[in-house]
Amino acid sequence: METQALDFPKINAVLRANGTGEVTINGTSHPIQAEDEAAVLSQALQLITETAAQLGRPVRVSTTDPDGQGLIVVTPEGIVSEAAPAKPSRRRQQDPEPAPAAPQAPTRIEPAAKETPAPAAPVTFNEAVNHTQEPSTPAKAATPESATRRSLKETSFLVSAPAMEPATRGWRGALTRLGFRMEPSPDELAEREDIRTVSQHWPGPRTVAVVNRKGGANKTPTVVMLSAILARYSGAATVAWDNNESQGTLGWRTEQGSHDNSVLDLIDSSQTLLSPSTNAAEIARFVHHQTSDKFDVLRSDENEEGDHEVTAEEVDIAHQVLTRYYRLIVMDSGNTARSANWRRMIHHTNQLVVPVTAIEDRAEAARLTLQTLESRGGHDAELARNAVVIVSESTDAKRSMSGDALKRAKDEARRIADGFTPHVRAVVRIPYDPALVNGPIRYDALQPATQRAWLAAAAAVAKGF
Repeated sequence: METQALDFPKINAVLRANGTGEVTINGTSHPIQAEDEAAVLSQALQLITETAAQLGRPVRVSTTDPDGQGLIVVTPEGIVSEAAPAKPSRRRQQDPEPAPAAPQAPTRIEPAAKETPAPAAPVTFNEAVNHTQEPSTPAKAATPESATRRSLKETSFLVSAPAMEPATRGWRGALTRLGFRMEPSPDELAEREDIRTVSQHWPGPRTVAVVNRKGGANKTPTVVMLSAILARYSGAATVAWDNNESQGTLGWRTEQGSHDNSVLDLIDSSQTLLSPSTNAAEIARFVHHQTSDKFDVLRSDENEEGDHEVTAEEVDIAHQVLTRYYRLIVMDSGNTARSANWRRMIHHTNQLVVPVTAIEDRAEAARLTLQTLESRGGHDAELARNAVVIVSESTDAKRSMSGDALKRAKDEARRIADGFTPHVRAVVRIPYDPALVNGPIRYDALQPATQRAWLAAAAAVAKGF
């Protein structure tokens, strides 16, 4: 079918996230607006099928959707298939070839594989099995049956690789829902892999520290988003802990429970919480549950009249309690890398995360934070080398809504990300999203592109577990 589908006429089909679409045939645009994605796709396929019917042959269609680009073939009967990834070059088609001594079977482009002798003609499954068991050339000497028989321990009838689920998004997903089973795009496969990574369970508790000695570097939003994604996908009991030495802001950006307890109350009740007879549900007296994002928050002391600063010993106590009740601890931090509670947090850390907004002083503070840890050697230096840096676009350019300002913001985020790349394990860029600027932060309030970027960031963090 595809060999009959020529590049003329040139057909492009666009499927947008807002429920609209467009089919362009040889430069003539046909806008489509319908009640849902399926209706948009149905109208687009009708236009393309009519074109194929007028020509009396299949047509090739370049597709574009929020998930990427692709290439399909549509017949005059409306049958859809995915186009081959490559075509023979024009020169190969025109250059004469010497006649072969004997006709050969057509070849297909296949993934690189280990070289094995190929049969002279296509074979069926049964023939292939017989071919492996009975050599085509006669043996010089009879082989005893015991020498060729294989052990049952070396044989299994189980299929090791699961069947790939068809596409669910964009043109491919829409076509799958119409009955044309399409393979997922590379972007969808990458998202599935990130989901698989953050959904894993790991042995023992893990502690993530989110650090940058400069305020306004996006530490608290980073703590919230990583906690939300890892809790949602892995189902692991997760707590976000505000380890500011005095008063932090994590409690301002998250839901408050039916009490006002903080880390100091948890420390005061640590003996009871660590008692073997204490029920696991008792921890709810000290943490604040996030109803939609499925993680808990341990707030810092919010008493404005108080002057208590958390000590290293108190960090040890709180960490011991939390590791009994949670598998994942994500720690917010203050801006003083010299403070006792900051240093003790690093001692308990398994994975370091350094957030930075795309502003040069925030980036410089992030660099100095990593440099400080690296200079200490040992565990601290190892954390710095394996850190995940998360670069968020600046909000200032977004408020101006200037096209030039937006471009400069993206360019600056890219420049800063590229600068960190040689020095850490992973760097992830996050687009601007107004849902992260003010008020309580919730994953569902983010734009799809922002959710996808934070999923990639969480996957980079989870790889360090």
